[in-house]
Formats: sequence, structure tokens, C-alpha cells
Amino acid sequence: MNPQKIERRTVELRVDPVEGEAAPVIRGHAAVFDSDSLPIAGMFVERIAKGAFKKTLQEADVRALVNHDPNRVLGRNKAGTLRLAEDKQGLSVEIDPPDTTYARDLMESMRRGDINQMSFGFQVVKEKWDRPVSEGQLPTRTLHEVALRDVSIVAYPAYPATDVSVRSAEDIFATYAPDSEPGQPPHSEEVAPVTEPIPPVEPEQPLHSLDAYKARLDRIAKV
Repeated sequence: MNPQKIERRTVELRVDPVEGEAAPVIRGHAAVFDSDSLPIAGMFVERIAKGAFKKTLQEADVRALVNHDPNRVLGRNKAGTLRLAEDKQGLSVEIDPPDTTYARDLMESMRRGDINQMSFGFQVVKEKWDRPVSEGQLPTRTLHEVALRDVSIVAYPAYPATDVSVRSAEDIFATYAPDSEPGQPPHSEEVAPVTEPIPPVEPEQPLHSLDAYKARLDRIAKV
């Protein structure tokens, strides 16, 4: 797996603009702890461990974006217009949006209920895989430490609970090492900082047949 690859996940949570304050504020959660995702490309499920963001929140220069578009910045933690924290639920996000046309349009769409999801872009630092415990279950990938790159208000994910493509899922699944201690993905000593802007998400293609993935899981279960 390419250690520089940016992964993105979308949370099915209500994200609301806060009314009645001196200036508009957007509050929500970009990630939820200890909650299994829907199956990713039919290959595995994923969860985020508490503390996964602890280190990156002390170091990272993170932007809040619209649909992961670096041309539409809503806030930045280094500027104090984006506030990130871990709480009991997950990764808490608070944004002071700018007085720009795209931000005002976004706030109106949120007030109407047209847009109510939040997503985050990240790179994996430490992960752990657990094998299925019964027939019909999928392996579980637990993220123990990630490098946060951006949080975004999004219109919709390409897949339920994730915008990972089938090919990306295959890259992730290549790190499968069941019942091991949390560790770095193969071929990666550390996650290098991203110096180039993160490109917008391109629409994903429809899923292909999962027969090959099911056969792979059957072989794994026999190990």
C-alpha cells in the first residue's frame, strides 16, 4: 500500500449550523469511536479506536473544506477558525465559516437539510486487523493512529459510510495481518506530511463482482 495515499470516510451524522450566535458556527463530528462501519467494498469492516487522533491534533495543520475541495476552505486549525478535539463520541469539529458566497450557500443548504454529513481525510499510522470470529463475518480493521489531513462538509459519499474505491480497498486489504499488535502499514516507517493540496474527490465507479473477494476471505478463514 502506498503510505502517502489519502483515505476518506464519511459519517452519517447530523451536522448543523448554530443559530443565534454573533457569527455562524458549524458543529458536528467527523468520526465516531468504536463503531463498526458498513462493509467496505464487501471486503472488511472498519472502526476507529479512542485516541486515534490524539497525536495528530497536536501536530497537524488541518483545513475544513467543502466536499474536500481545497479551493473552498471553511476554516483552519492553525488560524483558530477550525477547532478539533476528541470527546467521548469521536472527533468533534467546530468551524467559523468565512463570509464568502460558497460558505453562505453551504449554510443555507444545511439549514434546509440538503447537506448534513461530515467526512475526514487521513493517512494511517497504526492499524490492527482481526480475523472473522464466525462464518459470514468480515475481517475488522481498527485504526489506532491516523494523520489527519482535512475535515469536510459533504453532500453525499460515493459508498455508504465511505468513499473508498474497490481498488483502494484492495490496497488496504493487502495489509491484512490478523490478530497482530497495532502497527504501521507495511513499507511505511512514518507518514510524511502532505505538501501539495488534496485534490477533490472524483466520482467513484460502480462496484464489480465480489466473488473474488469472497474466495479470498474463504482462504484466509482456513489459515
